[in-house]
This record gives sequence, C-alpha cells and structure tokens, in this order.
Amino acid sequence: MARALKAAAANAVGLFSRLQAPIPTVRASSTSQPLEQVAGSVWNLGRLNHVAIAVPDLEKAAAFYKNILGAQVSEAVPLPEHGVSVVFVNLGNTKMELLHPLGRDSPIAGFLQKNKAGGMHHICIEVDNINAAVMDLKKKKIRSLSEEVKIGAHGKPVIFLHPKDCGGVLVELEQA
Repeated sequence: MARALKAAAANAVGLFSRLQAPIPTVRASSTSQPLEQVAGSVWNLGRLNHVAIAVPDLEKAAAFYKNILGAQVSEAVPLPEHGVSVVFVNLGNTKMELLHPLGRDSPIAGFLQKNKAGGMHHICIEVDNINAAVMDLKKKKIRSLSEEVKIGAHGKPVIFLHPKDCGGVLVELEQA
C-alpha cells in the first residue's frame, strides 16, 4: 500500500512538472500582405455585418434586447421569400438578426426543432465583390447552399456557405 502511494505521488510530481514545462506560444503577427492576396486577388472580406439568432418567441426575444439590455430594436419584418420574420437589433458596431419561422417551409423551423431554446444560426460577413467571391470559393471547393446569389434581408446580394466547409459555422456572405 505504501509503495503504491509513493508510486502515485511520484507520477503526480512527474505530471505536475510536465504541466509546468514551457508551452510554445504562437504569436499573432501582422503581415504586410494586403488581405486581397490572402482571400483572392479580386475580392476582399469586409466587416462582420450581423450575427443571426433563431428564436422560438420573437416578441420575447426582442423585448429582452430592448427592455433589459437597452438595445435599439426594430419592429418585426416578415420576409416570406426567406421564410422568416426578422427583428434587427442595432449594436452600434454590428447588428443581430432575431429570426423566427414564417410558414411551414421555413429553414428556421427545422433549426428550432433541433434547438428548442433557439441559438446562433449564422454569421454574416460583408465582401466587396460577391460574384468574384463565389467563383473563387467554388475553385477552392467551398460549397454554397444555393447555386446562385440571392437578395437577402437587407436588400443586398447574399450567399450562404456550407457549414461543413466553414468549421461548423453557417456563413453568409453579403455584398457590401
């Protein structure tokens, strides 16, 4: 028994010393390369436009952001062509879209069936040339959820990239 305790203590000391060993660090460094050379020569990523959150109760979610957090919140906007009703929450440096199903064929209805309490649905990033971005991403084997660019909730051309090609995140690209 004593021998087993000594062995366990020795192993614990060995483990502790390994945990204290210096861990190599990765440092972020700025590059002098323009962003366009990283993404592609004919398009650039822009700013985060919004984070979209699917909600089971649009009025309750809008009231939370408006009355509890004090955010500037729009009225609900039905978008039948997208199968959603949307409330826009202005955060100053970006927006949130609160999404609620509209109609039986809503893509948000399926999301909420799997995620009863709601949750983050997608992020939207602006691009300066959406058509060039789509062509470039196809060459890079990044799938989109539609064959063509469509007009999104903000009245601008958008396309959604497949989450399996984007680290598990549904990414919407929107023309800036």
